[in-house]
Amino acid sequence: MTLSWGKSMRLSASSCAAALLAGLCAFAAPAHADLLDDINARGVVRVGIMTDYPPFGSVDQQMKPRGYDIDMSALLEKAWHVRVEFVPVTAPNRVATLQTGKADVMLNIGRSEERAKAVDFTQPYAPYYIGIYGKPGSAPIHGVADLKGMTVAVTKGAIEERLLTEQAKDARLSRYDDNASTISAFFSGQANTMAIGNVIAVALRQKGSPPFEEKLILLNSPVHAAVPKGEKRLLDKMNAFLSSIKADGSLNAISEKWMQQPLSPDLLQAGAK
Repeated sequence: MTLSWGKSMRLSASSCAAALLAGLCAFAAPAHADLLDDINARGVVRVGIMTDYPPFGSVDQQMKPRGYDIDMSALLEKAWHVRVEFVPVTAPNRVATLQTGKADVMLNIGRSEERAKAVDFTQPYAPYYIGIYGKPGSAPIHGVADLKGMTVAVTKGAIEERLLTEQAKDARLSRYDDNASTISAFFSGQANTMAIGNVIAVALRQKGSPPFEEKLILLNSPVHAAVPKGEKRLLDKMNAFLSSIKADGSLNAISEKWMQQPLSPDLLQAGAK
């Protein structure tokens, strides 16, 4: 299995050159080549990943990628009998990387109607949501109405601030300049609850933070993979792969390893959209 970060970087440059050549030849050969056939012919699938977004993707001291998406890519390599070549991306250039032919599959991308005009999304494969978190044993919160009179620590400019401003008008919002300050305010007792993403919650627990528990999900936006627009055979194969690793429990094991929680029944049962 070849999941080498260094080799992926070198191969990515040649992939870019191939994509450029393909573009120059488009006038002479207008017929559209099927991307799945290309992947099988080259024996390589180019997978876009973020390496600055733990627990989904990061690099270790040897600069090798690690995380949820990397473990899932190892399963993909085994299932498809091809080699995975990682293409490093940032959040803003994920769609463009697919559109310009630099990657075949993009991992870790949220689905939106605007993005769906440019790429095709698979079924969801990982949880992402904005939650309200409180101290263990504190009063249950069944909805935003239960936040009435509570002090909620929230980061300025974050989506959770907008959601709470719109939906929890009777809560007392304590706004902070960054996530670290928001979290510190909660743990120091300046706020009853805090509003953060589940990925941040996972990172806190991995660092040995004081105990806290999820009280309410404000916004659920599960993680999808994506392929270039119109590549139906590749999309179908990716969906079949995701369904298979949901069914055999291997994706759930990855979630428990990196997210410290099992996949929800809704996510396990979710099909392609």
